[in-house]
Amino acid sequence: MIGELDLYGLYVPWILVLGLGALASARILSRLLAHWGLYRFVWHPALFDAAVFIVLLGIFTFYLPIGTY
Repeated sequence: MIGELDLYGLYVPWILVLGLGALASARILSRLLAHWGLYRFVWHPALFDAAVFIVLLGIFTFYLPIGTY
């Protein structure tokens, strides 16, 4: 079990915190790819963005030692 984060009595699941971090990272990466013009090599940018989010969420979940007691 990943566990929860206690914010003044409000328990927030760690997967939500990691998801928000992955979403912010994916948005930054998306803006960088658009700025560099690399989206012209992508067939469907929305699907690509969703896949990047899933990959980043998996990386954050796997490599960050959150909730391991």
